[in-house]
Amino acid sequence: MKKAWIAVIIIVVLLIIIYSSVKGTYNGMVTKGEEVTSQWGNVQSVYQRRADLIPNLVNTVKGYATHERETLTGVIEARAKATSVTINPGELTSANLQNFQEAQAGISSALSKLMVVVERYPDLKANQNFLELQSQLEGTENRISVERRKFNEVAKDYNVYIKSFPKNIFAGMFGFESKPYFEAEKGAEKAPKVEF
Repeated sequence: MKKAWIAVIIIVVLLIIIYSSVKGTYNGMVTKGEEVTSQWGNVQSVYQRRADLIPNLVNTVKGYATHERETLTGVIEARAKATSVTINPGELTSANLQNFQEAQAGISSALSKLMVVVERYPDLKANQNFLELQSQLEGTENRISVERRKFNEVAKDYNVYIKSFPKNIFAGMFGFESKPYFEAEKGAEKAPKVEF
C-alpha cells in the first residue's frame, strides 16, 4: 500500500513538472510573439508618419515647382501604393514583408527624385515650411531605420526561442511559426561609383 502511494505521488509530481514546463514554454512563446506584434506596430507607425508628411511636402513643393507635375504625381502614386500595402501581424510572412518593403522603397525613390527637383528652386529651399517638413522627413527616415532594427532584434529573439530544442516541438504543436526579417534593398551591398 505504501509503495502504491509513493508511485502515485511520483506520477503526480511528474505531471505537475510536465504541465509547468509546457505552460511556461507556451506562455513564453505567446509573450515573445506579442513583442514581435508590438514592434511591428511601431514599424507601421513610423512608416505612416512618413506617409502623413508627404501630402504637406508635395503641396509646399507644388507652389514653387509648377512644372514638375510628373515628379509630384510619382510621389503621390508611390504614397498611395505604400499605404495600400498593409500586413496584419498574424500574416507576417517573408512574401508579405517583401511586398511591404517594395512599396516603401517606391516612396523612398519618389522622395529622392523630389529632393533632386527641389535643388532647382532656391526659393523653395529657403522656405521655412519646406525646411521644417524636410527636417521632419529626415527624422522620420531615421526613426524608420531604428524601428526596423528593433523589429529584427525582437523577431530574432522570438525565432531563436521557438527553434530551440525542445521548444521547437511545442512551437510546431501549437502553430508558432518563425517571423521574417527586414533586409537591405537589392543592390545595397554595392558601393556607388564616384568618378571625377
